[in-house]
Amino acid sequence: MVRDTRTGNRWDPHPIGRRQALALLAAFAIPGKAFAQALQSLPKRIAAIDWAMLETLVALGVMPVAATELVQFRKDAVEPVLDESVADLGLRGSPNLELLRLLRPDLILISPFYARFEASFRAIAPTLSLPFYNRGEPPYEKAIDAVSALAKELGRQEHGREVVAGQAALVEAARVSLQRFAARPTYLVNIGDARHVRVFGADSMFGDILSRLGLPNAWADRSRYTFAAPVPIENLAAEPEARIVIISDIPVEARSGLKDNMIWQSLRPVRDGRVLMLGNINPYGGIAAAARFTRLFKAAMLSSGEGP
Repeated sequence: MVRDTRTGNRWDPHPIGRRQALALLAAFAIPGKAFAQALQSLPKRIAAIDWAMLETLVALGVMPVAATELVQFRKDAVEPVLDESVADLGLRGSPNLELLRLLRPDLILISPFYARFEASFRAIAPTLSLPFYNRGEPPYEKAIDAVSALAKELGRQEHGREVVAGQAALVEAARVSLQRFAARPTYLVNIGDARHVRVFGADSMFGDILSRLGLPNAWADRSRYTFAAPVPIENLAAEPEARIVIISDIPVEARSGLKDNMIWQSLRPVRDGRVLMLGNINPYGGIAAAARFTRLFKAAMLSSGEGP
């Protein structure tokens, strides 16, 4: 023990660690013992293979020990910010199982997209697989449910409730702010090349949020999640009164091509200046992608100068 010469109080320069604290707690009461056992059973080292699950984990205040394609994630998703200490497991489609085994995770987070790998993952650690994107189904509620399910798994239910409440408040505030824009439909697109786009329907995170904001989606068809952007640009002429919101950076090779593309330049939204640009957002994201899209879309609309 050491005496503080200013106050006369004694203090221990070597405070007890977590293990000792739990041991003391267990020694004093049975409930404390049960609590300590519950804490010990919670997963501490978590690896995230799926990006939507990665977003959900970090939203709950837990940083993974490992995740996939970190360079691309930081570029394409931007949020949440990941610690430099997170190990990179390589490609999502072929994660490095040897490295994953060496990291000795307590839990591996996946989604149904990784069903073919699940047996290999289970040989390393227990897995938690939650759905986000099913063909033709809006994903927003699934992202909210994932927050609650993972929070329960990690013993962070209160934190999970705060995340869900915060997201609901964010969407509601944006809905109120954007009511005056509701008369005009909106195309939500990624630019693939100078002739093709990816268009997000109601079964995408972006389209689902758009509808919750009270704005109609100009694209009535399903989203087409393919490697190549499958929709010809001329299809955007179907709704001449729409606005076009471009999500994420335009590929370098497509920028000059769009300037010279007569079809793009002839679109009414382009001619009338109803084209908005948003920063990079993960199109396969979870709660963080939903929040980022809500914030960026609201800011872009309010600064657009577009009349009601």
